[in-house]
Amino acid sequence: MSLTPVSDADPAARRRLIGALATLAILWPLFQAAEVKPGALFDTGNLKVIGNFLAGFLPPETGSEFLGYLAKAILETLAIATAGMTLAFVIALPLAYLASGAAREKPTLNPFTRSLLTILRGIPELVWALIFVRVFGLGPAAGVLALGLTYGGMLAKVYAEILESVDAAPANALRHSGASRSLAILYGLIPQAAKELTSYSIYRWECAIRASVVMGFVGAGGLGQLMDQAMKMLNGGEAASILLAFMLLVFAADGISGWLRRALDTQPAPKPSPFGARSVFVASTLLFAIGASFGLLDISFAALFTAEAAHSISEFIAGFFPPDLSADWLGKVAQGIWETLAISIVGTLLAALAGLLLALPKWRPPFNFLLNSLRSVPELVWATITALAVGLGPFAGALALALHTSGVLGRLYAEALANAPATPGRALQLSGASGGLAFLYGTLPGAAPQLIAYTLYRWEMNIRMAAILGFVGAGGLGQLLYFELSLFHHAQASTVIIAMLLLSIAVDQSSAWLRQRMR
Repeated sequence: MSLTPVSDADPAARRRLIGALATLAILWPLFQAAEVKPGALFDTGNLKVIGNFLAGFLPPETGSEFLGYLAKAILETLAIATAGMTLAFVIALPLAYLASGAAREKPTLNPFTRSLLTILRGIPELVWALIFVRVFGLGPAAGVLALGLTYGGMLAKVYAEILESVDAAPANALRHSGASRSLAILYGLIPQAAKELTSYSIYRWECAIRASVVMGFVGAGGLGQLMDQAMKMLNGGEAASILLAFMLLVFAADGISGWLRRALDTQPAPKPSPFGARSVFVASTLLFAIGASFGLLDISFAALFTAEAAHSISEFIAGFFPPDLSADWLGKVAQGIWETLAISIVGTLLAALAGLLLALPKWRPPFNFLLNSLRSVPELVWATITALAVGLGPFAGALALALHTSGVLGRLYAEALANAPATPGRALQLSGASGGLAFLYGTLPGAAPQLIAYTLYRWEMNIRMAAILGFVGAGGLGQLLYFELSLFHHAQASTVIIAMLLLSIAVDQSSAWLRQRMR
């Protein structure tokens, strides 16, 4: 009797072995750069520090004076998110019109507009907020402007892609009949895309609430600024109350956002007249919310466009040019890029593993609350906690990303697994396979493309967040930027910001290439 070689029994064995070795060769230096040291989590000194820190959170602060400040900060956070989204929408409309190839007689890539969108969305909103705080001082104005720029770029890009994805026949017919491009888009494309455009805008408002909290850590107002003050004063009771308030705010925003998106899916077909009772009510409510937000924040935008403000801004911007391109500084920036990339990849991989475990069908119900709790805490707050647990450095950043992202991916993975074809898994179970094997070889392969796509999309988001976790001592480009801006070394800071932008673009392109290869 002859023995069958392994390669003959499994033709793909060699390819899988080569793939595993290549993956290990790539990931090992990344884990080294992220300074992954699991033993630090169980170090006696670190456990004592984190235990004392968490013990200080109890009981939460419930004094009437503090709760008054907390309520004001919650309203300010909602107002910053709403006002920022309004500004983003105003920015996005003309940019989406210019960037989109929809209803054009001659297709064009609009390189200038698309490059501008890349810059706007490629620089994290926290970096914009930090810059605006340096120019205009502490307060919500910096947060609103930062959200407006970053989310304006995001909205414009997605709006343009949505308009390009719908049926172009109605718009082309209008163009051939002599209508202008703007009218062709308004009456030929927007009615088809209205639901998707609105749904994405609602989702972005939900994200803007989280972002407005994060920006408060650099002095842009809201709950984040109150949390930063409590953490610096080591007031755990106040920090616990703020964190609980933020989690409730995120849960409420998720609920409202989900309800609005479901309402879009179930609403009846629109009537010929756009001025029905529902439309008037929605428009009135929206205008009231926007007006109340700007009124609460009391931002004097006119003061931002005075000659004095323009001179101050021009002087500030001039300090960033030319960027520092000396060999020594570029070496430090290159190290920061490598560290940031390592933080994003290691954090995303750890989150993918934890998210998949938490999304398993038999474990999903009891862990739904845990998933929501993990993703409701901002990465910067997690980084503050993980820095106490393992010390300052990139490992704290990777853990912070992993904790937050596992909540995000766990929810997305659960939906993908629920929507995966059930027939292969049932067939394996009927043939005698255990539930675990049926899931591994029947359900998981059907959901794998969606799971990988979600992971890559989240990696694109995490590279931007990894670039700013250094603001609280978690390494990478963010730590370089925070130090240089604090020391008013604007030329060096300019180099770091350019590096952040280029790294973000490179990751976006790499992620898109990988998704195309998997199709």
